[in-house]
Parts: sequence; C-alpha cells; structure tokens
Amino acid sequence: MITLNSISLLRSGKLLLENASTIIHSGQHVGLVGANGCGKSSLLALLTGDLQPDKGELAFDKGCGLAHMAQEIDVLDRNAVDYVLDGDIELRRIEQAIAEAEAAGKHEKLADLHEQLLSADGYTARSRAEQLLHGLGFNHQVLNKNVRDFSGGWRMRLNLAKTLMCPSDIMLLDEPTNHLDLDAIVWLENFLKRYPGTLLVISHDRDFLDAITDHTLHIEHQTLFQYRGNYSAFEHLRAQRLQQQQAAFEKQQKLRAHMEKFVERFRAKATKAKQAQSRLKALARLEDISAAHVDSPFSFAFPEADKMSAPLLVLDTAELGYGDKPLLKLSINIQPGSRIGLLGANGAGKSTLIRTLAGELPLISGKVHLGEHLSIGYFAQHQLESLDFNASPLLHLQRLSPEAKEQTLRNFLGGFGFHGDKALESIQGFSGGEKARLALAIIGWQKPNLLLLDEPTNHLDLDMRLALTMALQSFEGAVILVSHDRNLIRSTTDELYLVHDGRMEEYSGDLDDYSQWLVHLRSKERNESRSGRSEENGGELVGSSQQNAQQKKDIRRQEAERRKALRPLKQKAEQLESQLEDLQSSLEQVEERLSDPLIYEETAKEKLKELLNRQTTLKQQALETEEAWMEALEAIENAETNE
Repeated sequence: MITLNSISLLRSGKLLLENASTIIHSGQHVGLVGANGCGKSSLLALLTGDLQPDKGELAFDKGCGLAHMAQEIDVLDRNAVDYVLDGDIELRRIEQAIAEAEAAGKHEKLADLHEQLLSADGYTARSRAEQLLHGLGFNHQVLNKNVRDFSGGWRMRLNLAKTLMCPSDIMLLDEPTNHLDLDAIVWLENFLKRYPGTLLVISHDRDFLDAITDHTLHIEHQTLFQYRGNYSAFEHLRAQRLQQQQAAFEKQQKLRAHMEKFVERFRAKATKAKQAQSRLKALARLEDISAAHVDSPFSFAFPEADKMSAPLLVLDTAELGYGDKPLLKLSINIQPGSRIGLLGANGAGKSTLIRTLAGELPLISGKVHLGEHLSIGYFAQHQLESLDFNASPLLHLQRLSPEAKEQTLRNFLGGFGFHGDKALESIQGFSGGEKARLALAIIGWQKPNLLLLDEPTNHLDLDMRLALTMALQSFEGAVILVSHDRNLIRSTTDELYLVHDGRMEEYSGDLDDYSQWLVHLRSKERNESRSGRSEENGGELVGSSQQNAQQKKDIRRQEAERRKALRPLKQKAEQLESQLEDLQSSLEQVEERLSDPLIYEETAKEKLKELLNRQTTLKQQALETEEAWMEALEAIENAETNE
C-alpha cells in the first residue's frame, strides 16, 4: 500500500501539490495523468526518494523491491544483455558471491549460494533478459552490442528492459512508450497486464492506459483525485463532474454543433460521404472526451486550403529507398479527402514512404505526378531541429506572412497553447512538446491540402492529442498518418494500409486484428532467429524456405479462423450499437418535443402523458441495449485475450 497524507510539494517556486492525499492499494495498476508541468514526474520522484515533501507524510511498503525507469544511462561499457541483467540486483549479488567463493575454494558456501541462485531464477535469467530485449524490438544480432553503440531512443528501451528485469512489488514508469513503436507497445501492454505488483505509470497514450490500468490518479489544482477504472472511465466520470459547470456544458455543445455542422454539410456529397460517416461514429465518443478536457488550453483547426487538385499526388509503379537499394515497391493515388493510416513493423518502410511523398527522398524508379494545386504539410520529428531556436513562435509565423496582423497571428498561436508572452519567447528553452506544437502551428498556418504526419504525437500530452484529433476530424484535405497512437489512427483515418515485405497493400482488418498480426509476426521472427542460431552451431537449418512458407500459410489460416470466430460477436456488437443509436435518436426527438412549452398546456395533457411514457420506455430500452452492447464488447475482448 502507498499512502500520501496531506502532501505539499514546491519545486522552483511553483506549488505542485498542496495538502494532497490518496491511497494506492497493493496490486492496483494506476495511470497518473494531468497537464504538463502539474507534477506527475515529481510525484514519482517522491516515491523513489529523489525528492522529499515540503509538508505531509509518505509511507509505503516496498516489499521485495521498487523498480523505476531511469531517464539516463550511466554505464556504457556493457553489452545489452548484461546491462539488462544488472536490473536484478539480488541476482548480481549472488553471482558476485559465487565468484568470490569459487576463488577462495569455499565449497560448502558454494552449495548454499547455488541454492540462492536457483531461488532467484538465476539459471533462466539470461534467457529472460533476451526475451525482454526481443519484445522491445532488439534482434538477436545486437544483443551483445555495446551500450554506447546504441542511439538515444534504443538506450531508453534498454533502461525499460532493465526496469522490467528488476524483481519488485512496486513499479514506477514515466512515459515508457515514448521511444517505442506500435509492435513494442503491444508487447509491453501484454507484459504489464501480467505484472502482479502495484504499478504507477505516466503516459500520454490513452489506449495503452486503457489496456493496463484499473485506477486513474489525476493531478488537478494542486491536489489528487483518484478514479476507479482506466483512462476512458476516468474521462467519463470527470466529464460527468464537469458537466455540472455551465461553462463546460456550453463548450461541449459548441464542439458538438461544430462536428454536426460538418456532417450535415457533407453527408449528401458522394465524395464526402465516407468522411461524414466516420465523423458520425466518432461524434458520440468525442462528446464525452471533450467534456473531460474542457479546461484544455488547446483548441485549433487546420484552415481550409485555398485550392484543391484531384488527384493530389500519384506514384505509379514506384520503387522507394535509399541510394539504389529499393525498400518498397508500390502505386498510390491520393485524392482529396483520402484519410490513410499506415501500419507496419519498425523498419518496414513507412517513414521512407512519407519522406518520399514529402519530396525529401527521390524515387529510385517509377513516376510521380503532382497535382496542380498540391500543398503539402509535412510533420516529422527531425523537422523540429530545423526550427529557428533564436526566434519566437510569433516570429516564425511573421516570416511566413509578413503582411498578417500581429493579433491574427497571436490568436492562431493561442489555439496551440502559446498565450500572452509565451508567443514572444525564444524557443531555445522550449520542451519537445512545445516545439512539436509550434511545428504543427506552422504547418496549419500554410493551409496545406495534404497532411503527411510521421509520429506527430511524440511529446504531446493527452489534451493536445485530443485537440489534434479534433482538428484532423474537420480537416477537408487528405491525410496520411504514421503513429503508434491507436486512438489517433482509429479516430482520424478511414483506410488502413499495411507496409510489409517491400509492399504496401490495403489492410482489411481493424487495429485489434493488426495487434494480433504483430504477435504472429514476432513469433515467426523469433523462430527464424532460433533457426539461424542452430545453423551457426552446426545443426540443420530448421528455418528452411519450405517451412517458412508453411509458417506463413499457418498464420494466415489461424488469422482467418480467428476472424471467422469473432465475426458473429462483432456483428452482434455492431447491431446493438446501431440499435442504441436509433434509440438515442428517438429519445432526443421525444425530449425535444418535451422542451416545447405548448406541450404543458391543458389541451395537450394526453399528448404530454403519451410523450412521458414514451420517454420512460426509450430510456429503459436504451439502458438495456447499452448493457447488452457492453457485454458484447466484453465478449469480443475476452475472445481476443484468450487467443
């Protein structure tokens, strides 16, 4: 159990917590959320002992240990596996004692130490460390590579693996998915679901939090609010609380009206019908989400492009890659309104495709056709370094539009969180999230009709991710998106394409299907890695081309069987969801009639009675249908979990 009693914490003159109290019970998996700078990381530092509270008491039982993820690596002269093994301090102590006993010839002591090693699972430790590394994306060839030879992002993965290696009753993780791609995130989710201890995790990935947490701890107004349930449950509960405030209600209604206006505007247009339908599906969910984030400082839109071409961009039998080595072969026709999410394992070529479409990489072969009015807005992490660190956000936009009024520019920047003097500050000291927001503002200001977004949510907090989702929902141009944020892909794209084995083809499944595909792919790669090792050791080559072909055939068969088994469950859930939407629509119509003052006149008494009875019936039917729908969704989740 972790107990915080009337904690106050002051950092750099800023009050982060004041008389904050909460209790986290053993075995709970808690998501720690709140605005950037509210004190989430400082709260973890209190638990590790790196900070002390200014007031109040902190108490907890560490049990067999506390594991927390370091933000830096201080040991560089170790290979990857040994570095991860260092996370198990007790194991290293036993190994050191064994080495000393062997050197001193103390055979009786050695027997006891080997018993300790067995109890600490020491004989399987190296295998477990390798499994952790493989799960986080390291292939077999780099396991003995020196730590200093890895890039910063891969070093953070090493730190994460070292943390997971540490036996513990309490685990503290600060943004563990920041340097992971989607397949590594899916693996980490499955690992943490099985963690039996108390977990406290900071993350801006809502799907990740939903998958692994059962409680949410929200830092707001220098205090702690604990909610039962995962992040989506937290949003729903907080939305209910905030809806009691008139300002929250008005902003929520304004947001709903904006999205409904878009749907009504384009519902009748054949070229826009698909976009309108996707927004209809997202509308109900986003209403509650937006209410939970009503106090967000971010609210912006991508302005409509001045002109549009059809098609916007075409690649015809193109070979993409670096130098003369093709990595990807494809054809693609991007039309106005295309909303494409790119899926694929790390290194498959997704970023290569985005860079080629953006004009950063030339085609190796094939043809490219650019629309007459094509205007590209391109976001990638490396572009943040091209910002002028000596300039302010305002100056960045003034250089693009010298004729624009300063107030117009400042109003636009305000939607991205650059209010008041912040718009005039040099960006030299800006955080990664602030630079990313500025890059998005620069892109939006130039009115593109094609957005190429390569991991745009890195460094963005949950409020900004929601604002970006809303902006992309109402964007009228084309979008091609690469992201490990599944909520962003699910909410803003209509088509999924899989980049794999040098090709790009339309993916007919959903993101849950894709997660399972990644699991199968990882299993296949692990088997191939083992096959390669057996060949090196003089054994027969297990991973022959015939067996690989059979593996692919088996995987396709298993996926087909799984989809077939899930199809009735998904059809039932979709049917119930449709029924629920119809009931809610009917209920809204009844309540709209009940809001008419004329219905309460004496002459309309019978009609009023009829409407009230109808309202009661519809509410009951909607409640029962919603419960059945939730049960159907749970059945799907259980079926997928038991795969």
